[in-house]
Amino acid sequence: MISEQIDLSLAKEAVDTIRLLAADAVEQAQSGHPGTPMEAAPIAYLLYSRHLRHAPQQPDWPGRDRFILSCGHASALLYSLLHLTGYDLSLEEIKAFRQFDSRTPGHPEFGHTPGVETTTGPLGQGFAVGVGMAMGARFLKEQVDQELFDYRIYSLCSDGDLMEGVAAEAASLAGHLRLGNLVYLYLDNHITIEGDTALAFSEETATRFLAYGWQVLRVEGENLEEIDGAIACAKEDPRPSLIIARTHIGQGAPNKQDSSAAHGAPLGREELRLTKQALGRNPEQSFEVPKQVSEHMFAAVERGESLVREWQQKFESRQDDARSATWHQLAGKGLSDGWQQYLPVFDTDSGPMATRKASGLVLNALAPHLPLLLGGSADLAPSNNTALQNETAFRPGASGRNIHFGVREHAMGAILNGLAHTPGLIPYGGTFLIFSDYMRPPIRLAAMMGLAPIYVFTHDSIGLGEDGPTHQPVEQLAALRAIPELRVIRPADANETAMAWRVALAERQRPTALALSRQNLPVVDRKTHGAAEGVARGGYVLAAEEGLLQALLIASGSEVSLVLAAREILQQQGIATRVVSLPCWELFDEQSQDYRHEVLPPTCPARLAVEAAAAFGWERYVGDRGDILAMDGFGASAPADQLMEYFGFTVDQVIARVRQLIEKN
Repeated sequence: MISEQIDLSLAKEAVDTIRLLAADAVEQAQSGHPGTPMEAAPIAYLLYSRHLRHAPQQPDWPGRDRFILSCGHASALLYSLLHLTGYDLSLEEIKAFRQFDSRTPGHPEFGHTPGVETTTGPLGQGFAVGVGMAMGARFLKEQVDQELFDYRIYSLCSDGDLMEGVAAEAASLAGHLRLGNLVYLYLDNHITIEGDTALAFSEETATRFLAYGWQVLRVEGENLEEIDGAIACAKEDPRPSLIIARTHIGQGAPNKQDSSAAHGAPLGREELRLTKQALGRNPEQSFEVPKQVSEHMFAAVERGESLVREWQQKFESRQDDARSATWHQLAGKGLSDGWQQYLPVFDTDSGPMATRKASGLVLNALAPHLPLLLGGSADLAPSNNTALQNETAFRPGASGRNIHFGVREHAMGAILNGLAHTPGLIPYGGTFLIFSDYMRPPIRLAAMMGLAPIYVFTHDSIGLGEDGPTHQPVEQLAALRAIPELRVIRPADANETAMAWRVALAERQRPTALALSRQNLPVVDRKTHGAAEGVARGGYVLAAEEGLLQALLIASGSEVSLVLAAREILQQQGIATRVVSLPCWELFDEQSQDYRHEVLPPTCPARLAVEAAAAFGWERYVGDRGDILAMDGFGASAPADQLMEYFGFTVDQVIARVRQLIEKN
């Protein structure tokens, strides 16, 4: 056993150094969570010094193992490890823990600190993201190269992670898929913020994970040899592994160990002194790193450099492959040129067509030319039109481009983030727009991290009809538009849908949500109306006025065809209007003021916005003197055409509102 090779004396020194660096950081900040880093130090030490294949000075090396601190409140633990093993994180940064502009924020942030693989803090998210990373690793290994992408995902998780529902969803799918490259270590400390876990958590965790199809191992959290052997065993099993470590929060603190007092507050000056004394350290010295520990932990740098050299030689030996679109993406160079030419173009004879159907046609036209595009649906592929034709499914023990997420929207969102963290992959996931509510936490994190999953949200309004108000999204568009850095695109017809996909695929640093109709919509005649390429600018003039402009008609999605029909009648009545399609507020707001004023002239205050959703937010485009035709309550169960008429989304209502605006202005 490799555990026989552990220098227990040196290991203890390293473990205690990790513990005390974390405790000192929290104490100096007078903010943070010392207890979890102190209990997890032995596990973290073994991972970073013996098991994790990582390169501290090349933290983005594609062949590395990934470590996720799912219990992100224990960030001081991760920062201590990164500093000791040679990442670009100085001791001064440890001392600046939780301070403004430091590289050691309160919870780990992807892209902010080298060595942080994903943003964690909301419990359960890291657990589920790791499942996505494991799926991505399997996909690259089986579809691209067996040697280069044979890496594992390790995660440290807590009671809070396992209580959150997203972890249950993700664990269930991971067990079903037999993701043997997952090794999770659970800190079973029996303590939460409110006290003993027995207050609200009495399940038999091992039995639950066995039922999911995981291998489950048990160890004592201070027994280095046991932990070492369990990790080695986990690496050999074809199932995902959960190692349950019986740990003690605040390990080593004489008066706060095994107490909730050690969880979310500094130990206190006197308790920290006593802890150092108990561990055989100078109680008056802070941020101490013994020379022998520094040399021992820093050896990870040389090991990492050797691993990278070996991996790079193999990568470069694939010279012929390196010229392909796949290897172009894997090298971090983005999408190869030319894929746009395969975007379908729809003429008026193609319609009427639901934008969800158009989306499926676009997806399948592009998929053969984007080999690292993969995704699926939360058990709604026939409705979302997300299945890739002539492609295999991602299934137990094997990978494919069609992913069956099951009825697990929350996990799907987090798994998409894990896939998006994987080099080159372009993940997408579909469900009804109403269920974006279940996905909001991972969508928000994707936007925060600069990841670019694509969300295919169909059944985007009361126009879905008979399923009724439980399934009819009203406030969801506004809620999604409120997320910074998320682009929400609601196309008006099949050609706008094609352009929406083009925009989404070209953007590799922000997530995109497509809001698509269930009901059929006319295909706009582009010979007489504005080109659908205007989607790339968020909004554009679809139909220009004839004569002096009297009113602006602004709409998105299915309501664009409604205002176009109203415009024709208004023209016959001698009223000059302009129709503006505004499928993406975020893109439109990024345009120059000159362009925005060109599309929405400030000289025309008579503005009517029309959208079969909540009015919230449209005020920015119509101003104080404009009007909004929108939903001010929930929908109802009835055929779509009846609902549209009942709630006022009719040509007559649009005309009446326009006339009132002109009279008012």
